[in-house]
Amino acid sequence: MEGMSPKASNVSKPADWPMIIEKDVRIPLRDGTVIVADIFRPDTGGEKVPAILNISVYQKDKLWIPPADLEEAPNPYMNWETVNPLWWCPRGYACVRIDSRGSGKSPGRCEPSSYQESLDFHDAIEWVAKLDWCSGSIGTSGISYHASSQWRVAKHRPPSLKAIIPWEGRADQYRDQAYHGGIFSMGFIANWIATHTAHHLLGRPRSYNPDAFQPDMLYNLMRNDLDSQFWRIASADWDQTEVPLYSAGNWGGFALHLRGNTEGYTRSKSKHKKLRIHTGTHFHPFHSEEGRLDQLRWFDYWLKGIDTGIMDEPPVKLEIRTGGSPKPYPFRFENEWPLARTRWTKYYLRIDREQGHSADDIEGTLVPEAPATAASVSYPATPVTAAGVASGSSLSTTHGGAGRLGISVTTEPMAEDTEITGPLSMTLFVSSTTEDMDIMLTLRNIGPDGKDVFEVGQHGQPVPLTKGWLRASHRKLDPNLSTPERPYHPHDERLWLEPGEVVECNIEIWPTCIVLAKGHRLRVDIQPRDGIGSAPYTHYHADYNAGAINTVHAGGIYPSHILLPVIPARG
Repeated sequence: MEGMSPKASNVSKPADWPMIIEKDVRIPLRDGTVIVADIFRPDTGGEKVPAILNISVYQKDKLWIPPADLEEAPNPYMNWETVNPLWWCPRGYACVRIDSRGSGKSPGRCEPSSYQESLDFHDAIEWVAKLDWCSGSIGTSGISYHASSQWRVAKHRPPSLKAIIPWEGRADQYRDQAYHGGIFSMGFIANWIATHTAHHLLGRPRSYNPDAFQPDMLYNLMRNDLDSQFWRIASADWDQTEVPLYSAGNWGGFALHLRGNTEGYTRSKSKHKKLRIHTGTHFHPFHSEEGRLDQLRWFDYWLKGIDTGIMDEPPVKLEIRTGGSPKPYPFRFENEWPLARTRWTKYYLRIDREQGHSADDIEGTLVPEAPATAASVSYPATPVTAAGVASGSSLSTTHGGAGRLGISVTTEPMAEDTEITGPLSMTLFVSSTTEDMDIMLTLRNIGPDGKDVFEVGQHGQPVPLTKGWLRASHRKLDPNLSTPERPYHPHDERLWLEPGEVVECNIEIWPTCIVLAKGHRLRVDIQPRDGIGSAPYTHYHADYNAGAINTVHAGGIYPSHILLPVIPARG
């Protein structure tokens, strides 16, 4: 691709080394306990090699059988969201997989994604670095949980950690995963906790680790529903993150991981860092030939001292989506994030009619000039189901007959192909008949036929462009961290609504990239509940919604608008 260094092929070549496998290696920790790991390393005949480490609760012994279309062939050493030893060992790297404390074969009390786990990871890095076969240079790599753990260990600055590749990894446990805009993301979290508890207690680990995976995790996450030290110690600390990092995000990861990758790139203190954002599932890009080459070039440079040219290239590498492709789009290099040539463009909300009843109804238009006259549109916060408004029922959202949720606004058809790439935000003036209000935004690419143009989500599912969320009582901004395109909410107190009181809410929308083709429209759904393409990242709808009527105000003294990062073509 244009901008790639001619030295890109100057990487470690596979050698015909046998692979040594050491199972259930006990790693001592500072508090006297141990965690257990598997080590895969090349038998080089005495030449020391760097090591790639990961730690998780996903069980190092669980075989992953990948789909047939993965660009790495199945083998007995594959493990979910981790590097493949059969590819890395011949290139002169050891691969070390660690069961987190209290999971898999590691004893102790399980605390997923915790401060304790980050300390354990630090100790493991330093212990492996001193083994007689190790060169002393350690890298970390992996997807999702394996990426989040990298963000958390980086703040401890283990001396032997020379580079990291957090691939699609949340970093702020509160904002990225648990509470989107202050609204509890229960759908994913509750299922994740239940599933991994079952993997341990109803699966094979019960025979050798019967007390695994027992923390009151779900209770603790809900008990701490404002941001606090509970969340800070279990999250990244950008001021303490100095390790060279290759942050790889996914445009389809707008409800769990993408924000961590862009925040990590922009806010970390690392002097040497890269940002890559691709498309596709949660695992195909990581195991692709193109993706592995990027990873190898990064580790060869920082762990082996090979000049692969990766540091000569622009620091930002983006797949530019043009709409609807199930396959990867071409990449484009950029020099910064957000892009310096961005034309920050406001589209103002004009209310045209009352709430409609059809999913295709449009209540307003996004226009380039603020309407002079104020108007408003109202909608129920909890539509009536076949069971009424059953907010006390665990099945309250599944009885059917819920009807239309919220309102929708849209631009006029694009007069020309229009690229939108970067962070974005929406400012809404709202009121409610009750003390709080959930605002959930969905951005959609609508073709000339009126149908959605979907992209590929992390699970291979069709997804819209991106989403944003805010609980109105969490609307307070942090003036030091907020920018117009990326409002930052401290989430440290609740500013309750008075019935009928109009308040301004600045809503963070997770970054996106799309070239809206000529004739296409950008549609924004403003809803009290999860909209199209939300699953599995759905949210808990609290009792303040029951029977409430929410109102959006626009025009006149209420300049509700969306701020878009419009990218002009390079001259």
